[in-house]
Amino acid sequence: MIKRFEDLEKKLKNQTNKPRIGVVCAHDLHTVEAIKSAVEKDLIEAVLIGIKKDISKILLKLDFNNPNLRIVDSDTDAESAVLGVKLVRAGEIDLLMKGKIQTKDFLKAVVNSDTGIKNSDVLSHIAINELANYHKIIAITDGGMVAYPDVKQKRAILQNAVELFNNLGYEKPKVAILAAVEVVNPKMQETIDADEIKKMNLPNCIVEGPISYDLTFSKESAEIKGYKSEVTADVDILVMPNIATGNIVNKALIYSAGAKMAGIVVGAKVPIVLTSRGASSEEKYYSVLLAALCNSKGETT
Repeated sequence: MIKRFEDLEKKLKNQTNKPRIGVVCAHDLHTVEAIKSAVEKDLIEAVLIGIKKDISKILLKLDFNNPNLRIVDSDTDAESAVLGVKLVRAGEIDLLMKGKIQTKDFLKAVVNSDTGIKNSDVLSHIAINELANYHKIIAITDGGMVAYPDVKQKRAILQNAVELFNNLGYEKPKVAILAAVEVVNPKMQETIDADEIKKMNLPNCIVEGPISYDLTFSKESAEIKGYKSEVTADVDILVMPNIATGNIVNKALIYSAGAKMAGIVVGAKVPIVLTSRGASSEEKYYSVLLAALCNSKGETT
């Protein structure tokens, strides 16, 4: 079971074959720094897609020279995104990563109905956070893809996250469908959605909702309110009511609570590393490892 980010490295080191990641518009210093760390630790192989002369300058600056590193030359961002998707469809790469390209331009190639790699109705973003004062990683979803999910989309978002946690070694991850209150209120749609999803009795997970943030993490608060749930103080996945809430909670944990984060998009043919342009090389590195572990080619030794 993956409980800390360091466990990602340990797990990947036991793989006999290394996943291949394609980086779209790889002329970005922090992105290449992250790839360099993963390649030099023999955790992945990489294909860098973009303007070759710009990529080469960054490789030289970082003293990154690996015989298995491949560069695919491309003149424009749009062309780079299309090439990345083509490599996925051809089976030449196992993961995809956004480099220095606008998210909308990157995703346009991913979701193209004729040539894209969308594999389900809902693509969702899952942010994995490691907190110093919590005993394991936690997921926040969706803070990056679906703006105002309806109950059907929330179910898909939840199932995407559960599948990821099953792959990380969690047999029955505990899910909190968050709201401002822990009771159904007809005037608060998120509480109605949470109650409906809980009643679906979805497989391979334990679902609680609606549930407030304090009752999710604090046994003391739960005891005071007489609230009993096995999810309290042991949650794995936080399902957000909308993209704004997910984005704000995630950034609050990073910038106010010192959380480390890794983020990927699931629901495509391969995991997609999708971080903000301002993300640190460390965040991008752990995101690469998370994606690699979710779609590793190799067998564990």
